[in-house]
Amino acid sequence: MTLSFDTLKAAAASGEIDTVLVCLVDMQGRLMGKRFHVSNFLESGHEETHCCNYLLATDLEMATPDGYASTSWQAGYGDYVMKPDLSTLRPMPWLEGTAMVLCDILDHHTHAPVPHAPRQILKEQIARLAKHGLTPMMATELEFFLFKKPLDELRAENYRDLATLGPYNEDYHILQTTKEEYVMRPLRNYLYAAGVPIENSKGEAEVGQEELNIKYAAALACADHHTIAKHATKEIAWQQGHSASFLPKWHHDRVGSASHVHMSLWADGKNVFHDPEGEYGMSQTMRHFVAGLIAYAADCTYFFAPYINSYKRFVKGTFAPTKSAWSVDNRTAGFRLCGADTSSVRIECRIPGSDINPYLTQAALLAAGLKGIEEERDLAPAATGDMYEDTTVPEIPNTLRAATVSLRQSRMLREAMGDYVIDHYTRAAEWEQEEFDRVVTDWEIARGFEKA
Repeated sequence: MTLSFDTLKAAAASGEIDTVLVCLVDMQGRLMGKRFHVSNFLESGHEETHCCNYLLATDLEMATPDGYASTSWQAGYGDYVMKPDLSTLRPMPWLEGTAMVLCDILDHHTHAPVPHAPRQILKEQIARLAKHGLTPMMATELEFFLFKKPLDELRAENYRDLATLGPYNEDYHILQTTKEEYVMRPLRNYLYAAGVPIENSKGEAEVGQEELNIKYAAALACADHHTIAKHATKEIAWQQGHSASFLPKWHHDRVGSASHVHMSLWADGKNVFHDPEGEYGMSQTMRHFVAGLIAYAADCTYFFAPYINSYKRFVKGTFAPTKSAWSVDNRTAGFRLCGADTSSVRIECRIPGSDINPYLTQAALLAAGLKGIEEERDLAPAATGDMYEDTTVPEIPNTLRAATVSLRQSRMLREAMGDYVIDHYTRAAEWEQEEFDRVVTDWEIARGFEKA
């Protein structure tokens, strides 16, 4: 459940809650922020607090790359305002006496929304659809691996000889997932108690892999739920002495982890993607939307796969799609029609990996789909068969370098999000590539130390 401000006051007075996590979502989709004593949060912290503006200009290691227009050493790394969105206030039941609230990020001087903040980017696309009378509804699937050892121990061992908690492929496997219920049961229950509408968890199609499914929701709530669930998964696994990893491809012989995104558009309480007279129950609006997704998949790929490792997942025969086509209930395609001929008809994007920032991924998908509607794009017939072997279907970028070029050159995304935002995330993509390019990998040493 979420908390009202008055409920928080009562919980503070009774001693039930003494700490409030005041959080923003960074470029990588992680929670960053401060731990407030509840008394100070109730007194003034609920109005606003401040953070360094480098939090939206760092990499995974919290390094401060050059080349960002938003902030720099020369500009002095000033402050942003963190404005709590009290509609997101909720308990964090797996942390004793703790509640949490998500913040919107504002300019310190003007109090205008910071345009490259992930939550703001998604809000802008939701607002663009609202002008057409449309409300996006979305759901994400979270796949991850559970490992036997805790994070600190694995880090000390340089992540070598990794062993998953489960010893074999546990896709839909009840016996093996029973052995992991001491991690997964509290995860489901704590998240539900935190107001994240968990549907289920299941074993996924690899050794030690799990999937968590969250109920369909309005787009912003969907991204909030995803972010909180991912954070909770890591913390609860750690509390049980294990590690959870959302790295898309942790071993070259193992299937990777995805984060599939389901979506439809609604108006007046009805799914406007549904037309009982249309082929597969698809409306013309849905056909235009899906055509936009396919046409602009390459433009959006960075927001589906933001790191070097993301692209190691795109291997044929692993349920990770490599082609931009749509199909009817076919998991080899980049876009899969689900719920055909029913009022719940929707499209699933299967390209994103488990390392996505959900706000950016969802925003890119909505921008592409809306462009398809505005252009009244025609949708090609559904593809059939094995997409991996179909040479007539265009491929998505298969490296971060290629995806960066597509992002930089995307007129669609620049129109939808603005040059400032696209230049900001293009720089993030460039930096990730630069950091990888300067490192000598274990593979190079083992391959060439003696033989080269």
